[in-house]
Amino acid sequence: MEIRPRYLAPHYRGSGKLAGKVALITGGDSGIGRSVAVLYAREGADVAIVYLPEEQPDADETRAAVEKEGRSCLLLPGDLCDPGFCAQAVERTVAGLGGLNVLVSNAARLNSQNSLSDLNAEDFDRVFRTNVYAYFHLVMAALPHLSHGDAVIATASEEALKGSEMMMDYAASKAAVVGFTKSIASHLARRGVRANVVSPDPPGRCSTSPASASRTTT
Repeated sequence: MEIRPRYLAPHYRGSGKLAGKVALITGGDSGIGRSVAVLYAREGADVAIVYLPEEQPDADETRAAVEKEGRSCLLLPGDLCDPGFCAQAVERTVAGLGGLNVLVSNAARLNSQNSLSDLNAEDFDRVFRTNVYAYFHLVMAALPHLSHGDAVIATASEEALKGSEMMMDYAASKAAVVGFTKSIASHLARRGVRANVVSPDPPGRCSTSPASASRTTT
């Protein structure tokens, strides 16, 4: 990006809200995920971040920022479309950092198309496997490790609530994320675990999108 995202929040002071906690953050190498990782660390949490292997430089930058806050950062490169990797990410977090208290399902794939006829099944499937199925597999793998006071957090988008003329599969997948979170919330609440969704503005709202583009966004 020409303008580097700001994630350090120099005026934000931690107060130990997450002292002794462990968080697993997908898409934690950049964007929203990096901000979450750094500020969770400032609140006292050790963090594990999941990212695509080709994003290693970004992941290294995030780890350096987390460690500067005095916390540990476990790097977990891999593809969330693989259910086995989702399970491994949870188990490696528990083994490497001593437990799991907060699951943040944040990584997502985004397609932008000008016409419905340009949308294809392969892209649609990849978006849902990244944005929805990975979330499901992570929740199921994390379930045995979560207990009273822990949390599951999913990053959706306001597009989930109103749809998107250009990001059709992305908006549909985020609507599924919202629906799934609402559906599992009562089940998790019986364990004393909170389930919440955050829905920020979509990427690229103020920019001009090409006729057809795909990317993984965090």
